[in-house]
Amino acid sequence: MPIIFKRTVEEKIRERLFKGKAVILYGARQVGKTTLCKRILDDFKDDGRYLNCELLSVQHGLADLEAEKLKAYLGNYKIIVLDEAQNISDVGKKLKMIIDTYPDLQIIATGSSSFDLAGKVSEPLTGRAFTMVLYPLSAREIVAASDRFSFDAHEERVLRFGLYPEVYALPEKEAVERLDEIASDYLYKDILRFEGMKKSNVIKNLLQLLALQISGEVSYQELGRALGISRLTVQKYIDVLEQSFVVFRLHALARNKRKEISKSVKIYFVDIGIRNSLIQNYNPLSLREDAGALWENFCIAERIKANANQGRGVNAYFWRNYSQKEIDYVEESEGEIRGYEFKLGDDRRVAVKDFTDAYHGDVHLVTPKNVSDFLSLG
Repeated sequence: MPIIFKRTVEEKIRERLFKGKAVILYGARQVGKTTLCKRILDDFKDDGRYLNCELLSVQHGLADLEAEKLKAYLGNYKIIVLDEAQNISDVGKKLKMIIDTYPDLQIIATGSSSFDLAGKVSEPLTGRAFTMVLYPLSAREIVAASDRFSFDAHEERVLRFGLYPEVYALPEKEAVERLDEIASDYLYKDILRFEGMKKSNVIKNLLQLLALQISGEVSYQELGRALGISRLTVQKYIDVLEQSFVVFRLHALARNKRKEISKSVKIYFVDIGIRNSLIQNYNPLSLREDAGALWENFCIAERIKANANQGRGVNAYFWRNYSQKEIDYVEESEGEIRGYEFKLGDDRRVAVKDFTDAYHGDVHLVTPKNVSDFLSLG
């Protein structure tokens, strides 16, 4: 029997229903947006309707920019899910019209690219929408569905195959096949929709280069040279990859420009399984030279999920000075700064004095033995 994961964002969505606003749910393809929305619809039985906006019939049905015609197509339901709503022309204007004209009708709109959908709904829906993000499974969601010991037992597997809901419970061979399908069939589907991004080989090569540089600083200039494109084009592509929830960036924390690196950036993957698929390396950690980088990417990605799911507002950075002293991950929240170093072993050789002298913040070592505290797993 498959594991049923209760997604943290589900409760937040339910709390915001029937408040006179649309609910906008972003997230990469295959992270479970459709499953989550259908589970919410199940509570409403015949009063709920699901529409897949990738279907031409739905796009045609929602083509008119008139409230009465839109409502005639949508029908007399209490709640409607518009899945992959970025495929509907003028979707922001149409949602605004529906909300203003029929305030008792609840709309949930999903999108696999905030770059695309947000650009279409952000201005028309100002003050008329709640916005949330669904990530791949989080460690906390896994623990809630099973227990801490189960997650600990699967920790190495997670570093190899990631946390896409479909992939997590599959045997290794099937997990590899599914990840490779996601990476090839879905990863580029939205990204290549944007003007000027028609070269899938360039996107794939860029992703592979980024996959080989996790935990290291990235140079847009060098990436551009390797790919035969400009630095600005590299930045544009990475912007879209970030807005499509494939990668995320950490910028350098630098308050002392004379001593600290200020313009550097690191790029990590939202899901480590996708990263491993891109370089076709699913080997056990004992056979890998990048095990430490995998651990760092996993810990930072999970912390970002935990912060988002628990509503913790933090600024996230990494830190390095010109003496090459570095802290993997830094959080700034409510006037306090904390640093974190990620090690697979109990290596205590963490250079923190320069950082603590500059910011008076503690630096914590995160290993597999204490990662549950870092991720608030209880």
